[in-house]
Amino acid sequence: MKKKVLLMGASGSGKTSMRSLIFSNNPASLTSRLGATIDVEQNHVRFLGDLILNLWDCGGQDAFMDSYLTTQQSTMFQHVGVMIYVFEVETRNMEKDLNYYKECLVALQRYSPNAAVFLLVHKMDLARGPKAETLARKTRELKEASNGAEITVFGTSIYDESLYNAWSRIVHILIPNASVLSRHLAKLAAACNATEVVLFERTTFLVIATSTPPPPPPTAAALASAPSSARTNGHLSATSYSDHEEHDPDPHKMAPTRYERTSELIKAFKYSCARVREEFNAVEMELPEFTAVLDELTRNTYVLIVVHDPTIETAALRMNIRLARSKFEELQGNSLLG
Repeated sequence: MKKKVLLMGASGSGKTSMRSLIFSNNPASLTSRLGATIDVEQNHVRFLGDLILNLWDCGGQDAFMDSYLTTQQSTMFQHVGVMIYVFEVETRNMEKDLNYYKECLVALQRYSPNAAVFLLVHKMDLARGPKAETLARKTRELKEASNGAEITVFGTSIYDESLYNAWSRIVHILIPNASVLSRHLAKLAAACNATEVVLFERTTFLVIATSTPPPPPPTAAALASAPSSARTNGHLSATSYSDHEEHDPDPHKMAPTRYERTSELIKAFKYSCARVREEFNAVEMELPEFTAVLDELTRNTYVLIVVHDPTIETAALRMNIRLARSKFEELQGNSLLG
């Protein structure tokens, strides 16, 4: 099953760098070596085994953008599952970028009216002034330019976990019946007496599903009104989710960025293993506050189990993972079939 993903935006906005970081396991420090994309670079990324992301990385030079919107319009915008449009946070050509975006949105609505639209305000690490306020202002600007179209806006940077947060949300909507996986992760969590269970895709380590609903993304108004001590790169930190925590029965108050932060750390650890020619297999952690096991669940996924009960041994968690493998292989196949 193939899903077409358009990755668009002005030249130099960071599209190829983020693709390299997420799908090619390259660290952020190596992305400066990447050259500009010429025309369209197509990549078929196998995700969850039978799900293939047909990723179109579109060069952002004016000549290419004009071509996409005229002679290549039907080819570019037909059968699209997701369009990701990248805006550089401190661009000097925002008016031109918005004009191209509006034209792309019109073409997308014509040829793929059901496609989801994600807008990434990228290179947030370079934002001048308070990042949260900058992101809130950009979000308002992009919503106005979208003329009522349903969009989702993220502030991202290749130097922190925000990029994993955005791409995990993007990929999640491409997986049919992902909620079925979440329900069975909740059953696994109950069997392990676990605080939380998280399912990751094997290669990218993007989050596929969790045993608990993820915290809602902060609104632009919440970002702008949050105290400066509660902001990190345009996102709210754990301490700023007071409204969410008032209704949260979990006494452990785990950070809302825990999923994408784990993705970032594990990818960095895998890269370190590869550099010394060691293979990454699993991780076990036994700390005073909690115990965690990260291990292979299916051929295409890893599972992270976190428990706060000090009497539960890591061996018991790994045994439960082994017992659950055949069921999750079956569920994964059914999920991809829709």
